[in-house]
Amino acid sequence: MIGSLRGQLLERFEEADRGEVLVEAAGVGYRVTVTPTTAVRLGDVGGQVFLYVHHLIREADQALYGFLERSERTCFEALLSAHGVGPALALSVLGVHGPLELARVVADEDVAALCLVPGVGKKTATRLLIELKSALDMPVDGVPSGAETPGGARSALVEVQEALGGLGYTLEEVRSVLGDLAGDDAAVLLREALQRLARA
Repeated sequence: MIGSLRGQLLERFEEADRGEVLVEAAGVGYRVTVTPTTAVRLGDVGGQVFLYVHHLIREADQALYGFLERSERTCFEALLSAHGVGPALALSVLGVHGPLELARVVADEDVAALCLVPGVGKKTATRLLIELKSALDMPVDGVPSGAETPGGARSALVEVQEALGGLGYTLEEVRSVLGDLAGDDAAVLLREALQRLARA
């Protein structure tokens, strides 16, 4: 299984709803599907690039999907775990909402924002929000799945730490934003933490 690629960007193939790039690593050229934004952010052909990779293996073929950030790959894989979501739709979602924005959409149960993704209607958006809360380990009504009942519930900060970890943030990154947060509403704390990470 291929988990990442580091090498030279040999070619860029841009489509209307997605991008593909050819990356040469150790003398082998790998064709990788990316979002249009990622295709642009990789820079000029001939430069050195690094991509986190999701290696999809099917009976008939294999495909590589590349991401600049680990959190993007985490979100992509969470989207794939949702019922009826394939790679094309998962990339479309990430093309509209990056990891931080997607986390906000899920935390706020923002159906309208998810409907901005081409091909996603209200019914699909509602189902995705429910499934993504579990897949991304996001809190539901302030309590993550698997949490104890109020008598022995874990603190809101612990819930936020686990949610951020599920989004791919390192322990160091999480600690840097949770240090001076206070409160008992996990959803509010999560939004504040995500805003701070976006500004970091």
